[in-house]
Amino acid sequence: MLTHQFIVSFLIAVTQLLTGILINGFIIVVNAVDFIRQRRIAPLDLIICCLVSSRICLQLLIFLTYLVHFSLMNPSVLEEISLIFVFINIWGHWLSTWLGVFYCAKIAAFPHPLFFWLRMRISKLVPWLILGSTLYASISSGIQDKHTWTMTQKYLVNIFSSNATKTKEVNIVPLCILIFHLTLPLIIFLITVLLLILSLGRHAQKMRTIATGTRDPRSGAPVKAMLSILSFLILHFSHYMLAVLFFSSVFQFGTFIFGFFTFLSGIYPSIHSVILILGNVKLKQNAKKYLFCGQYHQ
Repeated sequence: MLTHQFIVSFLIAVTQLLTGILINGFIIVVNAVDFIRQRRIAPLDLIICCLVSSRICLQLLIFLTYLVHFSLMNPSVLEEISLIFVFINIWGHWLSTWLGVFYCAKIAAFPHPLFFWLRMRISKLVPWLILGSTLYASISSGIQDKHTWTMTQKYLVNIFSSNATKTKEVNIVPLCILIFHLTLPLIIFLITVLLLILSLGRHAQKMRTIATGTRDPRSGAPVKAMLSILSFLILHFSHYMLAVLFFSSVFQFGTFIFGFFTFLSGIYPSIHSVILILGNVKLKQNAKKYLFCGQYHQ
């Protein structure tokens, strides 16, 4: 017999899935149409397309864990997708990092030859960065230590199994290996954010010195881009911490905190994609156009 709690939880899971696919799919469609028209794709659009593709995959995997949580699927299914789960997480973290590096290279200004070289070459490096991230994620998830691979499968099954009510003992070594793959891109991303903040601070100070009239030094594309990166930093770090706690088996199955963090992991792909749309002129204009068209037809 279906309970009220089950129905509400299932509707939340379906809503998260459909919202994530709709928002991320919109970004892919807009860039695909632009690619067909111009016969080329900008490096930034290429990174965003790959990133939202990983978000769609992550959303589908989260929905599958919901189905296991609701006992609608056998927990053994998670053993089959555990390799994909690890790949998508590592790949998505690296793509997010390269998005931050791209913004930093194009917006921040530092009188250093290495930084100048990066600004001039970053557009050409984007395809290689994406390819390198894909290979890195494939190797990291495919050639796992036997104990690490066993641990990944065990926790994916135990945490979402209805029989798993107690926290299991954690094997520190394989857990550290998994955390390393997620920590490395996070450190790089943190460095890019700090550089952006430093550069924007210097820029704002100069603008206050030479500003005339009512011009607000806080307005403009650099500030919007930095706010977008800062917002994503919060989401990125939250997702990182959730993954660490998840594989540490800290959360006990069926508790409120477990359900709350599962909910957060489900809305993460959608929230970041909304931030990408609001921070990208082309995506924002297309979103307004489609919304106005929808209101007009109504």
